[in-house]
Amino acid sequence: MPLSFDTRPAAYAVIVKDHQILLAYWSENGQEGWTMPGGGLDLGEHPVDGAIREVFEETGYHARVTRMLGIDVMFWPTDERAEASAASEKPFESLRFLYQASITGGELTAEQDGTTTHAAWIPLEEVASLNRVSLVDIAIKLWLQKPDDGKLLDFRL
Repeated sequence: MPLSFDTRPAAYAVIVKDHQILLAYWSENGQEGWTMPGGGLDLGEHPVDGAIREVFEETGYHARVTRMLGIDVMFWPTDERAEASAASEKPFESLRFLYQASITGGELTAEQDGTTTHAAWIPLEEVASLNRVSLVDIAIKLWLQKPDDGKLLDFRL
């Protein structure tokens, strides 16, 4: 039986150092804002490996995952999907794996030919004033709370 919705697994890293969080600026299909470094998994790719790969692609940093923080589930009805393709005839669900990580090397650079334009270290106290996707708030709450089951009941900052 075919699925009645499209699904996409993705993995993201929450990297905080000296009261600053590493964010990437996302711009795609006329939408933009600060987001977590990370993104969609390749077919058969483990989420930890995907998070590490995405951090490097979007920021230039080599990273090491230190713990699982949680899994977020987002859902978009068919009429709210951003893509203009035949695939958008179905509702869309995203499973977003969030990991705490640390930098092990590399240097901050911009992604080439991707959906992020640049990355930056943002002071945690400035995040609430940024144009950001909801994933940023979810990631920070998970990093702060570290819930045993990895699920947040309220994700607003």
